[in-house]
Amino acid sequence: MFAADELIHVVGRGETIYSISRFYSVPADDLMKANAISDPSRLQAGTRLKIPVSGDLSFLPGAVSTVDYRIVRGDTLYSIARTHGITLQNLLDINRFSSNHVLKAGDIIKVPKEASQETARTASSGSSANAASARSGIYALRWPVNPKDITYMSGQEGVVVEGEQFESVKSITAGRVVSAGPWRKFGRVVIVETSGGYYYMYGGCETITVNVGDRITPGMELGRLGVNSVSEKPQLFFMVFRNETPIDPAHAPRAGTNTRT
Repeated sequence: MFAADELIHVVGRGETIYSISRFYSVPADDLMKANAISDPSRLQAGTRLKIPVSGDLSFLPGAVSTVDYRIVRGDTLYSIARTHGITLQNLLDINRFSSNHVLKAGDIIKVPKEASQETARTASSGSSANAASARSGIYALRWPVNPKDITYMSGQEGVVVEGEQFESVKSITAGRVVSAGPWRKFGRVVIVETSGGYYYMYGGCETITVNVGDRITPGMELGRLGVNSVSEKPQLFFMVFRNETPIDPAHAPRAGTNTRT
């Protein structure tokens, strides 16, 4: 079992200090300082890099594009986050609220613009489910855990999948573990690199059962699902990137067929 005290990244072929720093949203200078690198041009494939951990969540898709929302009686932070298709933690970060922040009717808070617009479209169609979860067949797709609920993060380019505590978190692709350890506010995280320039991020793990550099096969256990300390639910934070650009996890390639068997 991997004892995760820091986030480690194994440099792949063609990667540079600057591409890695963009992927993790950390300054290149900080990355070089953390690894005592004076000449970034001499970085070699296979090098293990320490990634400076930060509390900044501004890298989340759409997190900085917001609109105002007026609080009405009965609103809670959790209900607002759920209605707008984002995680509670993301809503707290957008507004710089603590987890015990108290809302009052008439208060104005920020919600993601994209999520707000999507919610409005869903409401106008008469559907009570948020648009992200209502996509046809989304629950039939193969996910890292068996989904009890699926909610899109702001921008709809990352999802929060609710499962069971200590449930096995399984890779949906073949690939290689390039990162493993605690990352920002996502608990313990495993990142798997696959062919085609894809990176799959599995966050919210209670424990990690793979090591950096391990070869992964579809269905292989990466760790065990933990409980989100804010929502108090077992939640997996699942994101997929291609060439450093986030993509909708529902559209990301999966081994074999996309559907569960």
